Amino acid sequence: MDAARLARGPRIAGAVTATTLPADTAQRIARAFLPPRWHGNRYFYYYTRAKLRTDPLYPGVLDALRGTTAPVLDLGCGIGLLAHALRADGSALPYRGVDIDARKIVEARRAASVAGLAEVAFEVVDLADGLPAHSGSVAILDVLQFVPPDAQDAILDAAIARIAPGGVLVIRTGLDDGSARAKTTRRIDAFSRMVGWMNAGPTRYPDADALRAKFTAAGLDARFDPLHGNTPFNNWRIVAARHG
Repeated sequence: MDAARLARGPRIAGAVTATTLPADTAQRIARAFLPPRWHGNRYFYYYTRAKLRTDPLYPGVLDALRGTTAPVLDLGCGIGLLAHALRADGSALPYRGVDIDARKIVEARRAASVAGLAEVAFEVVDLADGLPAHSGSVAILDVLQFVPPDAQDAILDAAIARIAPGGVLVIRTGLDDGSARAKTTRRIDAFSRMVGWMNAGPTRYPDADALRAKFTAAGLDARFDPLHGNTPFNNWRIVAARHG
């Protein structure tokens, strides 16, 4: 399936350019993840600095959320980098991040406190048990491929139900399109599970046509854009809007 076909649809957010956050912004955000003591573990600091300098994820998500006013629910938030990116972008949208990994939530809370982020909250939540109550916008970033197919559909349906008029559902995920990038993505996602960064390995990558049908049935307008930048991954940004 080619990029022109996937990108068809209304202009909800601008087409994604292969940009990353400015180096000084990435460094400033990463400093919040330095350990409280000089001899502490600096893994999250180095991870954050490298992630923000090389991955176009957050500029793409910020573009999708810019101009919205609804609170944001971040499903599978990890260490909460979207909250930092929003505040660095000048956005004061209320933010709530949830993740099954308690270790990451502890670090997300600590770093948000160090950075002085306002209107930000983090909770340990297993999405298999259901999504928190919410009405606004929802972000699902690099999560869908790691949950079983049935749970994947349930999470999408629950997320769609939480999109308020004027809100957006913004997703970054690999797509099952048979490309060389798709095969590379699967291998590296499996490696992430092996080294312990993810709690599960990849199970099913979404099909673009199935997603379009789901959004259309729910009354959402959707746009698909490549979001791999200079990385080898088959990552796409999907923005589905419920117009007020």
